[in-house]
Amino acid sequence: MAEKEAASVGNGQSTVAESAQSGLTAPPAGSHGALQDRLSFTPLDSDAHRVVQPFPRSPKLQRKIAKAAQPSQEQLSRRMEELQAERTRTEARIQSLKKRKADLSRSTETMKQQVREHFDNMRRVLKQDEKAVQDSLDLDLRQTRTRLDQVVKKWKQHQDQVTQGIVSIQRALGHSAAGPQEDAMGQSEHLSAKKPDASEKQIRLNEERFERLLKTLSSITKHLKAQLQRKTLLLDSSPVVIDRQTCHSQITVTSEGRGMSFSGTGRSAPEHPLQFDKVCCAVGLSPVSAGQSYWEVEVRCCSAWAVGAAYASLERKGRDQGAKLGRNRNSWCVELRNGHLSAWHNDRRVACLGVGQTVPGKVGVWLNYDKGQLMFYDADTMVLLQSFSAAVTPVFDRAHHQFTEPLYPAVRFLRPAESQRWPNHLQLCDTAGSI
Repeated sequence: MAEKEAASVGNGQSTVAESAQSGLTAPPAGSHGALQDRLSFTPLDSDAHRVVQPFPRSPKLQRKIAKAAQPSQEQLSRRMEELQAERTRTEARIQSLKKRKADLSRSTETMKQQVREHFDNMRRVLKQDEKAVQDSLDLDLRQTRTRLDQVVKKWKQHQDQVTQGIVSIQRALGHSAAGPQEDAMGQSEHLSAKKPDASEKQIRLNEERFERLLKTLSSITKHLKAQLQRKTLLLDSSPVVIDRQTCHSQITVTSEGRGMSFSGTGRSAPEHPLQFDKVCCAVGLSPVSAGQSYWEVEVRCCSAWAVGAAYASLERKGRDQGAKLGRNRNSWCVELRNGHLSAWHNDRRVACLGVGQTVPGKVGVWLNYDKGQLMFYDADTMVLLQSFSAAVTPVFDRAHHQFTEPLYPAVRFLRPAESQRWPNHLQLCDTAGSI
């Protein structure tokens, strides 16, 4: 029995020792309950809901940690200087931005004043021209009235002679003597009925000249209106040149990269991966991926053409719809074929708006990339030919009017009818020189 108790005590001591080595605090000496329970401690991971408190640190260690965490006076002073410098810089930045805001307002007012001066000059010129035209009409009126006054004077002289004859006859009728009657008859016989002169009908205002004036003023008004509308678009103009690598082999490009002619014979240069091999098409060198842009294409010397814009993903090989402007989702265009103007996108045709009897000699293309708008104009009259926009043109797919890729200017030579000559020349205009 004694041996068993000794073994138990030995086992207890060894357990306490192991516990001490493992980091657990041994129970105080003389704890009979713990020895009787053979120091059967509950494992830490046996109860998931039990909260294990951290071991308390010594007061000396806590003071050391607290002292290390507290910044020194030197550190606080340095930090204070940094914050004060930052506050000074921030205040200066705010003042600079406020000054810029005020400068923007002043600059805008200066610009508006300059615009007012230009329009005042235009109104002054128009007023002077109006006065000159009014003076011309007044002069015509004075000259016509002078000529009429001369005719009226002659008729009044004739009227006076007739009146004198009447008076003479009346006087003769009041006398019985034959002598005076013969004198009265003699005077009246010299008077004959006056007939209107043919030249009198020509005395009138110069109405033919006035009609020509009205026609000229109407033309000036239309041209002025077109130019005033075009001026805004020209502000978004940018130089456009053709990417020679994309041109069909039968398209010859001028040295400056703006003019294109259909040569009828292919080039001997090796074919480029971006080159159109079957469709007589070419695209511009610089894409538009944001903002607004405007360019013009001279088409007077071409009997069948297509002018538009396309993604770089437009197919370059083959003759199918994927390589033709307007016949796919990757391109938009206005084209002239067999004398008829039409607009195309996604292989859908729409008759152009506002098209009269004359074919445009110059096509203007205005692109608002951010709003998904592409508009085509007759650049001479600024008549809107077609607007590709989900808001204005519901006939086209609305889903394809938020552009998903950069857009390139694009042109295409079309085969004309047999009675027409083959297309010759297309020219990208230098709109920068028109501003």
